[in-house]
Amino acid sequence: MKRSEINAIMRSADEFIRQNGFYLPPFAYWSLADWAGKGEEVGEIVDCHLGWDITDFGLGDFKHYGLFLFTIRNGSPENCRTMTGKQYAEKIMIVEVGQMTPMHFHWSKMEDIINRGGGRLMIQLYNATPDEVLDKARPVQVSVDGVRRSFEPGEVLELKPGESVSLPQRCYHQFWVEGERVLMGEVSLVNDDYTDNRFLEPTGRFPNVEEDVQPLYLLCNDYDKYYQKKV
Repeated sequence: MKRSEINAIMRSADEFIRQNGFYLPPFAYWSLADWAGKGEEVGEIVDCHLGWDITDFGLGDFKHYGLFLFTIRNGSPENCRTMTGKQYAEKIMIVEVGQMTPMHFHWSKMEDIINRGGGRLMIQLYNATPDEVLDKARPVQVSVDGVRRSFEPGEVLELKPGESVSLPQRCYHQFWVEGERVLMGEVSLVNDDYTDNRFLEPTGRFPNVEEDVQPLYLLCNDYDKYYQKKV
């Protein structure tokens, strides 16, 4: 993806988020100059990969296979092992009309997916077999706003604004929207995008960025390049 495209997505996303009465934290708007002056006090942002996250899943087609995300809070996977510190995460996302997030599950993360505004969020569900392919025999059991529901393998759950679903570990899901773009929330156990995503088909998690302009704001996968911890 070109950096100019990423910058444009950020501007559009920020406007849509505000239109829905949701607001990003102050660090979302730090400039490169702001980051240059930061020290160890921002270690949580960097180490837990908080912030802007725009992906085309390595497929080079953001319009059809892509997702906007912003991680607001997150802990370390180690926290879940030691039962200390933050053991949870929260994201805000935008799914565009015509855009698909490919089929995947998480080994460790249980998550609530919330339609926070816009169109209808469509989620296709499967269990995973022991060898991590789609289980086309067993129904999928999930909680939809506290109500236990059963779906046939491959059935599509529709979430209208205000509705949500709790997805357990090893529950394959892919999602898209109908009607109009959706502001989607996620509340989950600690999020680890480097080791806890199992895509059904070989898929990248972060885009290759062509630096045709300066970043408007840093992506969470930019920190290694632009941030130098001062101790």
